[in-house]
Amino acid sequence: MKTVWEKYPEEARQPIFDLADDYKAFITAAKTEREQVAEAIKLAETKGYKPLEKYKKLKAGDKVYVNNRGKSLCLFAIGKQPLEKGLNILGAHVDSPRLDIKQVPLYEDGASGLAFLDTHYYGGIKKYQWVTQPLSLHGVVAKKDGTLVQVCVGEDENDPVVGISDILIHLAAEQMKKPAATAIEGEDLNILVGSIPLKAEGEEKDLVKKNVLAILKEKYGIEEDDFLSAELEAVPAGKARDYGLDRSMVFAYGQDDKICAYTSLRAILEIKKPERTSCCILVDKEEVGSQGNSGMQSRFFENAIAEMIAKTTDYNDLLLRRALHNSRMLSSDVSAAYEPNFPAVFELKNSAFMGKGIVFNKYTGARGKSGCNDANAEFLGKLRKVMDENKVMFQTAELGRVDAGGGGTIAYILANLDMDVIDAGIAVQNMHSCYEVSSKADIYEAVQAYTAFLKDMD
Repeated sequence: MKTVWEKYPEEARQPIFDLADDYKAFITAAKTEREQVAEAIKLAETKGYKPLEKYKKLKAGDKVYVNNRGKSLCLFAIGKQPLEKGLNILGAHVDSPRLDIKQVPLYEDGASGLAFLDTHYYGGIKKYQWVTQPLSLHGVVAKKDGTLVQVCVGEDENDPVVGISDILIHLAAEQMKKPAATAIEGEDLNILVGSIPLKAEGEEKDLVKKNVLAILKEKYGIEEDDFLSAELEAVPAGKARDYGLDRSMVFAYGQDDKICAYTSLRAILEIKKPERTSCCILVDKEEVGSQGNSGMQSRFFENAIAEMIAKTTDYNDLLLRRALHNSRMLSSDVSAAYEPNFPAVFELKNSAFMGKGIVFNKYTGARGKSGCNDANAEFLGKLRKVMDENKVMFQTAELGRVDAGGGGTIAYILANLDMDVIDAGIAVQNMHSCYEVSSKADIYEAVQAYTAFLKDMD
């Protein structure tokens, strides 16, 4: 199979690099689900999108968004056909594996006089990868008076960073005997945040902790009790970077699944007056099972469709059920790129490769397809036709060898609403690590694929 690079002659490749630069800037500015939603709304509003509540009635050509608690987002480009005829939907998730700060996190170690934040890891990670990494802190603190304080420390070049220490190799004999899964325990992922004691008179305790609290009070106006109503996340610090001597790849945190979220967003922003209503879902909580009121298993998406039907005609539940049944969806989520250093876990004929276009996963799941959405053949046949007619390069793949492991996406949740769904995303290396790798060519081709789907899938 040729690569996307070969599809576009050298003189026609500048748009690939330009899009990658936009993407790098976006994911550098938006590392958490809240930041992703906020940045997506900013972009959408420049293209004429408005909150659904601003419309009394909807008509073809209207551009609408529904913001779910600042952590999930739906965008709709209203089509010429009535909503009951169905929507063309792109659905990506904007959460990524990370370390969440606990509700009672700050403590001082009496022996060392160092102050730490306790964490609880979020999503599937290799815990040993998170030690000795420069980390930044992102999130919000909700105070009792209703004030929401935005926190971001470690991204500006003048900011300090924080991190988790590891035992030196000279004393690591026992640690090195452990399996990788237990070499670093979850309760050992404690973030070092300070070492200077607060100046005080007498024999006060925990002066380093008190100094950290004084800094937080001065900078953000928050008290120790405010951690109880905070959502703070530790993520790798620093910008997305070009990767490879030829600058053909992107090296960044959180590309699962922000790479598909961004390309899906770019696609819907290109749609003007579609025949069928176009939709882009950017959803939270996929990495932990899509539970909760900002996850895909909540009713917020169905409620948004119901609200839109009510703004186009006399609402009844049958119209909602028809709209869902007649919808088509690409679950925009990344796929595992073939790893030449670890070929044993891949089945070569059914592997995804970086640089060879968007990846269609007919099913994910684990081992015996457990927990998967298995897209039907007829839908895949129509999808192939749309891609070929738009000259989009695509590949099909499984996540890995049958008994090597597995994973899932939001695809089955939307399929449970009676619509046709298939996973369609970008092949990524180092998935769920602190820094993942993708091909700039695939980023560009994904936008072409998602745009073609929104425009031409019936």
